[in-house]
Amino acid sequence: MVRIFGKTLAVAALSVVASLLISFAFVPMLGGKVAGAGLVMTIACPIAVSIPASLLHFWQAERLRLANSALARTRDDLAEAYTRLQHQARRDALTGLLNRAAFLADLDARSRAGVHGGLLFLDVDHFKSVNDRFGHATGDAALNVIGTVLASLSRENDLAGRLGGEEFAVFLHEASPERMLAHSQTIREAVEAIDLDTPAGTRIALGVSIGAFHCAPRFDPAEALAASDRNLYRAKSAGRNTVVA
Repeated sequence: MVRIFGKTLAVAALSVVASLLISFAFVPMLGGKVAGAGLVMTIACPIAVSIPASLLHFWQAERLRLANSALARTRDDLAEAYTRLQHQARRDALTGLLNRAAFLADLDARSRAGVHGGLLFLDVDHFKSVNDRFGHATGDAALNVIGTVLASLSRENDLAGRLGGEEFAVFLHEASPERMLAHSQTIREAVEAIDLDTPAGTRIALGVSIGAFHCAPRFDPAEALAASDRNLYRAKSAGRNTVVA
């Protein structure tokens, strides 16, 4: 409000100066003299007109400025909330990895882009017994830490997702068959080394069986997943906590 009054007084002062300049420039030319009541009117009239008009103008301008600022903040908040919701809609709430729909959509996009790479299908070994023996909270903790391992081992363009239950999938962007196999073993060893204890202090042994399949450019996502799933079944049959490609 102080700024509005300051601007108003400045406009009033300029109006008085302009009025005096005009009066002293033209009144003598018309044979008159700026003095007495005429001088008072020269000063009073611009003050009487400019102050209320300027107050109204600057007050409305300030209201508009504040409204625009509030609108801009609201727009930014909505944009941030939309971005956050988009992110959350693609993420598995427990592990923070891509959820099934987002992983399959991104895998399909890689296929259409002509990308090749390694597709890993992972299943946590004996997970039902973890839930049965130690409770679902402990089982959730195991899934969460496995998700953390997968995320930490992924490169920038790799995909890591939870397909459901204790099943995970990883797509290694532009990976060679050799890198695919090496990364699979790295994941298996990292999960095996997880130090997860129950509230009672009992260490929980974790392991994953991994079915790997190398995808050529323009691969069929459904066929690639089916192939990696078949290899996962072979890994389970071979004794679990192993990799089959």
